[in-house]
Amino acid sequence: MRRRDFLRSTAALGGLAFLPIGRNAWAAQNPSSGTQRLVVVFLRGAVDGLNVVVPHGDHAYYAMRPTIAVPPPGHQDGALDLDGHFGLHPQLAPLMPLWKERSLAFVHACGSPDESRSHFEAQAYMESGTPGVKTTLDGWLNRTLAALPGPHSSTEAVNFEPTMPRILHGVMPVASLASAGGGDSQMSMPANAVIHPGFDSMYSGSDALSVAYRQGQSAHVRLMSDLQQDMSEAAGGAPSPIGFADDVAHFCKLARKDPTIQVGFFALSGWDTHVHEGAADGQLANHLRLLGKGLAQIPTGLGEEIYGHTVVLVISEFGRTARENGNAGTDHGHGNAMWVMGGPVNGGKVYGEWPGLAEGHLHEDRDLAITTDFRTVAGSVLARHLKLSPAAIAKVFPTAPAATLPILRA
Repeated sequence: MRRRDFLRSTAALGGLAFLPIGRNAWAAQNPSSGTQRLVVVFLRGAVDGLNVVVPHGDHAYYAMRPTIAVPPPGHQDGALDLDGHFGLHPQLAPLMPLWKERSLAFVHACGSPDESRSHFEAQAYMESGTPGVKTTLDGWLNRTLAALPGPHSSTEAVNFEPTMPRILHGVMPVASLASAGGGDSQMSMPANAVIHPGFDSMYSGSDALSVAYRQGQSAHVRLMSDLQQDMSEAAGGAPSPIGFADDVAHFCKLARKDPTIQVGFFALSGWDTHVHEGAADGQLANHLRLLGKGLAQIPTGLGEEIYGHTVVLVISEFGRTARENGNAGTDHGHGNAMWVMGGPVNGGKVYGEWPGLAEGHLHEDRDLAITTDFRTVAGSVLARHLKLSPAAIAKVFPTAPAATLPILRA
């Protein structure tokens, strides 16, 4: 099959194209540092924003998380202080230089106004950009591509998820690459969450204790099965963060060579921490270490000039409960922390109105409340960074509030 015929056939597959890599790649070879780029990283599974951007100045945080709270700054394995009230998880230390250079910011108590606690629904709403509206078929990143001035290119957007994500569904073509992290990865259950088989033989009799043991074990198996099903739904086929740094390096190399690339999308799974979440170390910490490693190499991977024209958004479908659960984990919540990184970012700040975690301030008496709509953050980036008009932004986010944040430099 000739290359021209191959491109025609891939274009017929709903706008999905595959970008060749290697010595025979046909990407443009004239880099343009002036191209405005937007990269979105979706943490599928609902990352615990309260343990990412730690409200160490809110005493309720420690009261509600006796075993999984990240210690305050100055303590062993403590949070890295950001502004005296918030701190960064210690496994994200590679990002602190970006914070100090003011090219990294966070928006806390941020998220989707829809109150669904379903991973599937919440992810769909955050990707469509129309929370609560189930009839939206395309994604807000694809609508963003359509709003950008032409001429358009088949490599204008690059997707690193194994399947075409909803956020990129639409009329605009998208190039997809295989992720180094594989697909459909799930956060594995810790070994100490599994009952040792040796107990089965010890409690195999008909006495009351043995019967109670077997009933408890049966309930435990059902619970673990439910949690594994929930984690599978949360992952949505996305890879784990294991290969994220390699994928970032790959994207940076492409972006340096091809000035037509304006949008990059990554999705990472493994953030559904119902059981044994951990604090400064553990499941969440291990994933954050890999995430931080990948994000920290973007400035050098792109180079100073291109990074100066790049904004990275890190989003997740919802946050986690403010209180830890009986399994030393957290359940599906509401408000979260959104990350904004890049050369144009007015960083070194935690944006948003902090509602507090005290009784009476929680959403439904269990979750961090939302005070900033995620579309306000994304819309501010589209306006200031990609120079979209108010009318164009209204098409990208048709039901969003008319609000902005000074998240980017003037």
